Amino acid sequence: MNIDIIFSDPDVLAIDKPSGLLTIPDGYHPDLPCAIHLLQESQGQLWVVHRLDKETSGVLLFARNAYTHKFLNEQFQNRQVQKIYRAIIAGTPDWDRQAIDLPLKVNGDRKHRTRVNMADSKPAQTDITVMTRFPGYTLIEARPHTGYTHQIRAHLAAMGFPIVCDPLYDQHASDHAHILSRLGLHAFQISFLLPDFAVPMTLIAPYSDDFQAGLNRLAPVKVNKPTE
Repeated sequence: MNIDIIFSDPDVLAIDKPSGLLTIPDGYHPDLPCAIHLLQESQGQLWVVHRLDKETSGVLLFARNAYTHKFLNEQFQNRQVQKIYRAIIAGTPDWDRQAIDLPLKVNGDRKHRTRVNMADSKPAQTDITVMTRFPGYTLIEARPHTGYTHQIRAHLAAMGFPIVCDPLYDQHASDHAHILSRLGLHAFQISFLLPDFAVPMTLIAPYSDDFQAGLNRLAPVKVNKPTE
């Protein structure tokens, strides 16, 4: 499996993770390929800083040494890292921006899904911006302010706009197979501080070929250019 390197220096390695590749080994299926093992064959020892779901494509960070690992982990814990995702969702919201502020419980049911739970959960917020509306579908930008497992997927599903082809949160995933053959979520951009002199860094992973092909299959009817 080809893995494109977006950025590399003595402290940080950033890749464009393809959909279908695990970040770390699967506890139930340890023989499945994962990014950390494939990369360490050519890059040497790496430390995992954060993760992407197997079916999510996009920018993924690793640390090259223990100091950088601690430095980056502290940024994630203090919510100093800014992550931007792009997703194709089923449906067309009648709003252009939405702050989803719904508490989540990770591993909240027998399918190990993250669920909205008002009584036994943790605060979670995801800001959503409409990018392009299509007939029956929408390209959105998601900015999570917390980093829970499946947060974006669970929040959008709770709002009635699941990400297309999501086997866990989209009850009609098979109806959208003509657009994509995998989860329509892409980690588009990440901003953080490099360890040397706390230099700001922003990295972008362009749309994967299949994600772009999915967008090309949809005919835009309206384009929203969000104002900053």
